[in-house]
Amino acid sequence: MALGGRGHWDASLGSLARLPSHSTCEMGELTQTGVVQHLKNGDHLRQAYIKRHNLLAADWSPRQLWVETTGKSRTLQSGLAFLFGFLPHFDWSRLTVRQQWSTLFCGSSCDCPTRNRYLDQEQRRQYHQRTADTELERTYVTMAKTLGVATKTLRAANPVDALLCHFCHGLPFPCSSTQSTSNAPDEGACLTLQHFAVIRRQQKDDELERRKAGLYRRYAVLAAHPYLNRTAARLEKIARGSQTRKVTEEAAFALASAHDVTMAPLLSALGLEGAGFPRFAARLVFELWNSPEAKERKNDRKRGKWLDDMFIRVLYNGEDLTFDTAFCRDHNRHSAQPLCPLGNFLSFVRKDMFNIVNATSYQQACRQIVL
Repeated sequence: MALGGRGHWDASLGSLARLPSHSTCEMGELTQTGVVQHLKNGDHLRQAYIKRHNLLAADWSPRQLWVETTGKSRTLQSGLAFLFGFLPHFDWSRLTVRQQWSTLFCGSSCDCPTRNRYLDQEQRRQYHQRTADTELERTYVTMAKTLGVATKTLRAANPVDALLCHFCHGLPFPCSSTQSTSNAPDEGACLTLQHFAVIRRQQKDDELERRKAGLYRRYAVLAAHPYLNRTAARLEKIARGSQTRKVTEEAAFALASAHDVTMAPLLSALGLEGAGFPRFAARLVFELWNSPEAKERKNDRKRGKWLDDMFIRVLYNGEDLTFDTAFCRDHNRHSAQPLCPLGNFLSFVRKDMFNIVNATSYQQACRQIVL
């Protein structure tokens, strides 16, 4: 990481720390435990894609690797830790790290008023559900009193993220630093595992209610589409180049180091709502596969049937969920061709995914009136 100055950096990324090297973590920073998780993620995929499939040769060129991240140190550090596991001691001079300004990775397609309205409605639904949960409300009151903050403030903050950090690192939960009326320390005034359990229970209940209400799925379709559309375009271009033997400028491996609020709508938009809220170091992988029978059908390629030989797999945390996705759920996996056709994914991203918002395109959906 000390050699990072040799790399190519978008915008302000070059000024961010490339690894967490100080003893005390500030709010929202990656921990050393997080670094190790991503090192292991990278090494795991190196075994699968580099050693088994030789996806990137030792002399890989800059155009073969695409890396993008948001402007937060934790996402940059996560991506670099993953990359070090994936390509140990990689050559910095061949690496360009690009910045995405939105956590949705929507590039130049972020303007979508309808998406924002669906999000507002979903957040109001969440708020009403939380306030109607008497056990959760009692827990918030107790926690707020312990920490010396207003209940309203604690409720709005939704402290599950902060408590998860403590829980997953084996740290004690926060305690009050306030004094009692006698000016003696208020001993034992700490948040407990029981408080955490109530919040986690409500989070899981909310995931079920969210699916029933359908608002989040509508938001997710519009939030995830720009990234999915870029992914579809990249896969299609590589597929065309593979079948026609034309040199493509698309990367063989693309890495987006993102946030839970990036991945959650992606999962929902793909129809993978049962996957639950993304855990730390979660990974979502799109694989492009070429049929071994493609060489026998050269004439079909000339007639424009190249797409028939290309397939896609979707893996979440290493589990193949392709046939759980909305675009391949109905495909007969026991047929002569048990893989999911790439064409299914392309049709889904470019048209079918908008059925839920009664539209036929992203532009049309984003300009609709939501009541």
